[in-house]
Amino acid sequence: MRPMLVVAALGGNALLRRGEPVTAEVQRANAGRAAVALAGLVRAGHDLVITHGNGPQVGLLALQGAAFRPDAPEPLDMLGAETEGMIGYLIEQELENALEHDRPVAVLLTQIVVDANDPAFANPTKFVGPVYPEAEARTLAAARGWVVAADGAKWRRVVASPKPQEIPDLAVLRLLLGQGVVVICAGGGGIPVVRRADGSLIGVEAVIDKDQASALLATAIKADALLMLTDVAAVFRDFGTDRAAPISRLTPDAAAALTLPQGSMAPKVTAACDFVHGGGRLAGIGRLEDAVAILNGTAGTLVTTKTI
Repeated sequence: MRPMLVVAALGGNALLRRGEPVTAEVQRANAGRAAVALAGLVRAGHDLVITHGNGPQVGLLALQGAAFRPDAPEPLDMLGAETEGMIGYLIEQELENALEHDRPVAVLLTQIVVDANDPAFANPTKFVGPVYPEAEARTLAAARGWVVAADGAKWRRVVASPKPQEIPDLAVLRLLLGQGVVVICAGGGGIPVVRRADGSLIGVEAVIDKDQASALLATAIKADALLMLTDVAAVFRDFGTDRAAPISRLTPDAAAALTLPQGSMAPKVTAACDFVHGGGRLAGIGRLEDAVAILNGTAGTLVTTKTI
C-alpha cells in the first residue's frame, strides 16, 4: 500500500479503560501501549496525525476545581486545554520512545469553532467525568448545577456537545506536517470556541465530540484515511444479540440501515461516513492494536465509497 496521510483517533481506552483509576501511572502505561500501535503506522511509511478523547480527565479536573473553589468552577474550555496538553504530553513522550526518536513528534493545542446558537447548548448529552450511583449523581447535580444522565448502570455528568464547524489552527498543523512532524492535536474534540461579531474567538462551556472533530480535521487536511481506534474489534451487525457478526466492509448507504449503540459505535460510523463523503479514501474502525491491519483491510471495519 502506498504511503498515506492518516488521522488516527484514539478512543477513551487509549489512556483509561472503564473502571481503571485516573492515575498518572495507569495513563502512562496505557499511553505506552497506544504508542506501540501508532509507531507501527509510522514505520509502515505513513504520515500521522493523532487525536484522542479526554472525558474522564476533564471530569476529574472539574471535580478538583469544584473542591478547591466550589463557588467559581473552571470553565470547560480551559479544562479541555489542560487535558489536551497533559494527554498530548504522555502520547508524545511514549511515541517518541517507541520510535526511538527517529521522527519528530509535537502536540498542538487546537481551537475548534462551534456555533453559539447550536441547539446542543440547550440539550446536554456528552458524558464527562467518573460514574456514580444514581443517588450520588443527583446530589452532586443539585449541589453543583450539573445535568446528569444514565450511562449504562451508572450515572454521569452530561454537558453540551455542539457540532464542530471550523479549525482556525489548520495553518500551523500544515506547517508541521510539511516538516514531517507527527502531530497530536484536537484532543478531546479540541478546545471549543465561538467567533464573536468582531471576528475574535472566545472559549465556550462545552465538549466537542472527538469523532466529529476528527472527521472534520481529516477532511480539512485532505487525509487519505481516518482510523477510529477503540477496544472493539469491528462494527457488528445485530450488536448485543446472539446473531452479532462483524462487518469487514461498509458503505455509507449500508451504514444508514444499521442500528448501532448511540453512545459508542454510532458516532464513529457517522464520522466515518462524513469523512468518505467529504472525499476521504477510507475510514477504518477497530482495535487500537490492529491499526496497521485495519489500514491494510485485514482487520476491523472499512468504510468507503470506492474500490480499495
